[in-house]
Amino acid sequence: MMWFDLVALPLLAKVCLVFMFPLSAYDKVAHWDEAMGQARSGPLPFPALLLVLGILVEAVTPVLIVVGVFDRAAAFVLAGFCAVTALMYHPFWRFPGFWSKDGEGRSHVWDFFKNFGLVGGLLLVVVGGAYAPASQVVAHPLSSGPQAAPAVSAADR
Repeated sequence: MMWFDLVALPLLAKVCLVFMFPLSAYDKVAHWDEAMGQARSGPLPFPALLLVLGILVEAVTPVLIVVGVFDRAAAFVLAGFCAVTALMYHPFWRFPGFWSKDGEGRSHVWDFFKNFGLVGGLLLVVVGGAYAPASQVVAHPLSSGPQAAPAVSAADR
């Protein structure tokens, strides 16, 4: 059970977290013209260079995260990529009526927040410490994680 707790479950979590990125890198290569159009639509200069760098980030960092080689640095870089992508290419607030059913920016709302959800998961890889065994999580599903502050008693105040 220790192998499952300390290796298999964290590995599965990391794979689930980063699985889409190599596929996205491949999609950018396979559909270069469309990807280039999206890169040109943003406010950043040198779209071709940014596209190549984006492909490299999406192809390399997930592998490093999953195999555990420079995984914290890779997760930090990928989190930055997700944040920049959200802010530069999914500015939902620029579209009037983005919350309406047929609003032009509606898809950008969800892409923006999904990117920041990924940022949060990747930052957990950056700051993560020891994993809690799955059996402990199942036995105490409502307990706080290891990062939670210890309870302060009245005597300690």
